[in-house]
Amino acid sequence: MADMRFRLGGKYFMITHSRLHIVSWLLSVSALLGAGSTAAAQDHAHADIPAEAPASMRSLSWSDPSAWPDGKVPGEGDVVTITRDMDVLLDVSPPALRSITVQGKLTFADERDLDLVTDWIFVSGGEVQIGTEDRPFQHNAKITLTDAVPGEDVNTMGDRGIILLRGTLNMHGNRDHTWTKLSSTAEAGATSIEVLDASEWRTGDEIVLASTDFNPRQAERRTITRVSGNKISFAEPLVYMHYGEITFGVDERGEVALLTRNIKVQASEDAAESYIGGHIMAMAGSKLYVDGVELNRMGQHLTLARYPIHFHILGEGAGMYVRNTAIHDTYNRCVTVHGTDNLKIENNVTYNTVGHCFFMEDGIEKGNQFVRNLAIQTKCHPTLDCVPMNLAANGEKVSHYESFAAERQASFHSGNTLLPSDNTVASYWITNPDNSYINNVAAGSDQIGFWLSIPEHPNGAFQGTEVSLNTWPRRTPLREFRGNTAHSNFDGFLIDRHIDQDNTFGLASIPLLPLTDPTDLESDVMETHFENLTAYKNRNGGLWGRGDLYAYSNMKLADNAIGMTQAAGDIGSLPFSSRLVNSLVVGETDNIGNPATPEEIAYGRSLPKPSIPDFPIRGYEYYDYRDDVVNTTFVNFQDNDQRKTGALSFLLFTSAGLSTGSTISGAEFVNAKPVYFPKYDSRFDNDNRGGDAYRTLSFRDLDGSVTGIPNSQILLHDGENDSVATDDSCEIHPSWNASVCTGDIGRLNLSDSRGELPGAVDLESRTARFALLASLGPNAPDTPLVRAQRAALFSPRPPQAPIALVRNGKEFKIAGDQSTVRAGSEIQVKTERPEVTLSLAEMDEGSWVVFELPGFTSANSGTEQGSMDALRNANETSYFRGGDSLWVKLVASAPILPVIRPTDLQARIAVSREGRGGSRPHK
Repeated sequence: MADMRFRLGGKYFMITHSRLHIVSWLLSVSALLGAGSTAAAQDHAHADIPAEAPASMRSLSWSDPSAWPDGKVPGEGDVVTITRDMDVLLDVSPPALRSITVQGKLTFADERDLDLVTDWIFVSGGEVQIGTEDRPFQHNAKITLTDAVPGEDVNTMGDRGIILLRGTLNMHGNRDHTWTKLSSTAEAGATSIEVLDASEWRTGDEIVLASTDFNPRQAERRTITRVSGNKISFAEPLVYMHYGEITFGVDERGEVALLTRNIKVQASEDAAESYIGGHIMAMAGSKLYVDGVELNRMGQHLTLARYPIHFHILGEGAGMYVRNTAIHDTYNRCVTVHGTDNLKIENNVTYNTVGHCFFMEDGIEKGNQFVRNLAIQTKCHPTLDCVPMNLAANGEKVSHYESFAAERQASFHSGNTLLPSDNTVASYWITNPDNSYINNVAAGSDQIGFWLSIPEHPNGAFQGTEVSLNTWPRRTPLREFRGNTAHSNFDGFLIDRHIDQDNTFGLASIPLLPLTDPTDLESDVMETHFENLTAYKNRNGGLWGRGDLYAYSNMKLADNAIGMTQAAGDIGSLPFSSRLVNSLVVGETDNIGNPATPEEIAYGRSLPKPSIPDFPIRGYEYYDYRDDVVNTTFVNFQDNDQRKTGALSFLLFTSAGLSTGSTISGAEFVNAKPVYFPKYDSRFDNDNRGGDAYRTLSFRDLDGSVTGIPNSQILLHDGENDSVATDDSCEIHPSWNASVCTGDIGRLNLSDSRGELPGAVDLESRTARFALLASLGPNAPDTPLVRAQRAALFSPRPPQAPIALVRNGKEFKIAGDQSTVRAGSEIQVKTERPEVTLSLAEMDEGSWVVFELPGFTSANSGTEQGSMDALRNANETSYFRGGDSLWVKLVASAPILPVIRPTDLQARIAVSREGRGGSRPHK
């Protein structure tokens, strides 16, 4: 026995060993990497590796004493090195080893079951092979990673791992049927299930059934006791019902995943207490081919770069893959793609994992394909609850913090998650749209299923590099995003809250907005297409998006608290924000879930927000600027004693802009109340912030498929916030809290503003508009334009006297100085304000509205007319002083842009009382 002190990764270790074969490593990592951008982003120059393979390799058997330098087969606790001239066949299960370094080749013999126990395996220029793509391994192989010497750092790659530096890992198991779906509903108490396809699944295999309810923790793991055709039996009865039907056209058949593989890599059992599991890490020049492998107790909690599978800054990854693999009970992610392109991540299943699961790290990654993966039960932390940053309804928030700032600090900087965003965990964390996501399933995340959180430039290891500064993920087209399903999450799909350089984010952000020239912010915007998405049983939204020219086709939304909401990204400057086309939206299906609370049991089904059981479920929420719904069917939105509902609604109770330009056409309603605008209730609200913009909500029924009246406008009419545009010619729908009116209806502003924005903000370029959006966030760049926009937006306004509008003898209260208004109206303005600015937007060219302002005498613009008849006949903005009132006619001019938006005012005039200046009153 001898003691030897050696250096790895800049650290020294003492090892007691019986045999240690040492070779000279001649080529440094820095020389290997060269001077490219990948090398600039990575500094791992501590180890040397062989410059080239030897002329010939000796084929040896592990069990043959003559294969080893001292003539003895490695024993317990030994440090083993397979030099580059050795091709070793592992034909026995060795005793627990200290470590293995592979510079040559280590191949598992496919003749018997094999177990390999060691602290770590360092594949340095060599290869570990367990089966090949052409000849998958047929026996059972298990690698158990121990932690006999905690805290090692093998070539800066940590320990307790299979770590590769210009090495190759080939693992190919014999199981490729990884998941299926229920073919019928499995009731609570059942000891068997029927699935679509149980082929190749066996007695003794472990499976997991995904939750098909709002609660992601209703996933259940079982061990198969019998397989008969497609019937699977197990001993322990199910605790929950798992739904297994296509209901009202929506496939809510629960997924069933196979967790067992014949090749298994795991940490030893102590990891279940420490959360320091094993990891597989491929660096600099390595090759990783993983197919049909089971990974258990992997990932090291709260430790960067220690993930179950980690492609670490490899650059080109074409030909490499992770397929048919089961990753479960992990402590830090699932598959991490970092600085690597063109991988294929396909047909994998994950269960009971911590942190963002399928993780695209820095936003530099492109061309990767994520196909038919299934993620079940994604958690923020091994034991703690999430502290999310999201838009939850006030009535369901449970905050232990005295302020929003304190809650934000706890969410982002508590130290309980690896990255700030992990407290709002996602099964699929997507930081660059130039990748493909096809037919994947997010089946039960504590927070988000699929989250497109796109940085402006790649960050992390690439932050500040030349390649990063020349890469614009937020302006890059989406490659493919189709066929994906999100269920049993808080939010199903999220395309917003894009990360800043410090990995924090705001509740709103500068959008993903693909441009024809990503380097030119003023270049043309490209359409973005999302196809065949399904979202069901999500506790909040099926989908929340922010951006413009987003087209969602063939979407299926069901059993969500809110089906879909889209926010505009470029402040209404484009023909539409979103377009939902040829889709299906279902309020409640036959999937009743697993009722648990008294309200749910009385109701007969689970509820998306059990703490506010009367939360009004809605299918589609209109929000700011232009959203269109085309050829879409709405099913099962009916009020009952538990809660109100409506197929179409609005974002409750938004303080941001709305537009009269939003539309619907080709709608069909089956057992569905078409519209419902809930009255203000702070429990339901998540966006009001004291604003009043929601009072101007409106959308246009182009073909009468909602109202029966083509080209009609649907307005808020709840008895408290009725619109001055509503009169006796309109239809009133009390159960909708809406009126239906015809004519040209636009927006009226009664202050010095541009729609809902102060007049001083700059909206004339996308650069200025994005600076305005940036100014809302905590990490806004300190530029003159951002400072100016912030000052204009947040400059305090002196308290204003109330204002009311009177039409046909009825008084309408105005909050927020905004209202919908109908062309051809004559309206009286009642206020004690010394000055009022009136403006119109979103109206047809030539449309007009006449205002009477008692007590006002002067106008600062417009054409003075000599009589009321002349005023009424005027075809331009004009005023007339008659009696003790000033009369004003606003005439809408052509819009500044082809798209009329609230912020582009078509007519404007400021009026004041006598002695306040302005033009001389008419006598």
